[in-house]
Amino acid sequence: MQKDQLFTRRGALLAGAGAAAVGAAGTASLFAWGTGGGTPVRPDAPAAGAPAHRLPANSSAYRLQPLTGYGPPRAAAARTPLRSEPLLRIDGRGRTMVLTFDDGPDPRYTPGILDTLAEYDVRAMFFVCGEMAADQPGLLARMADEGHTVGNHTWSHPLLTKLTRRQIRSEMTRTSEVIENAYGERPRWFRAPYGAWNRAAFQLGSELGMEPLAWTVDTLDWTSPGTGTIVDRVGNGAAPGVVVLSHDAGGDRSQSVRALRRYLPRLLDSGYHITVPRRQLA
Repeated sequence: MQKDQLFTRRGALLAGAGAAAVGAAGTASLFAWGTGGGTPVRPDAPAAGAPAHRLPANSSAYRLQPLTGYGPPRAAAARTPLRSEPLLRIDGRGRTMVLTFDDGPDPRYTPGILDTLAEYDVRAMFFVCGEMAADQPGLLARMADEGHTVGNHTWSHPLLTKLTRRQIRSEMTRTSEVIENAYGERPRWFRAPYGAWNRAAFQLGSELGMEPLAWTVDTLDWTSPGTGTIVDRVGNGAAPGVVVLSHDAGGDRSQSVRALRRYLPRLLDSGYHITVPRRQLA
């Protein structure tokens, strides 16, 4: 599963076959680094996630535009609220942001991301695919040891709006079991591949004790736009409450690894506190 001035983003949308999709995400403020100021960039519709199939480092995985199928909520689960749309931002005091990495873990790129996070004593979120996580229990154990949060990104990264409830449940349940075995506890957060949410995904996620989390800033790193461009997108989109989407698998993610080394210290120097979200239970 995949520059030194400004940073950007926004949220998911698209109408796809068989599902009406609507998404929205944006950042509250922008800032520029370097000598040149710069013009804020309005982010385009994101394409989130990547097939969980193991791909060679030089592959270019095809990405669907993200879908969001929202349905009316039903009765809340015992401890986890049943939502009709994913959380796009986080609540926190001051300049707080969340960094998230999807589709892994990949032994070629995830360790480099973990090394940089450890160097700056920062916690992040990893939304893992079960079929990847099953082969890398040591990386999930390291995430647990270093205080990172691991979320459920399904087993094989399918388009959930094309699956039956039974299939969606299997994708979620199998992944939660792998996470629990390697990480030490069941995941409390869930992210739909491609941002393709529907009522069944919200219901089943709630039943399994998971909150749905989307994003506000998409680095579009899976397009391999260049390290500097990824850095700029994060910088332009940085703002209190922002959730940043990047990837640590799904293709060649070396640009993502290098970009983190550049933008993380800049965020910290700019006064941002990088953390993981608390559950917003009803």
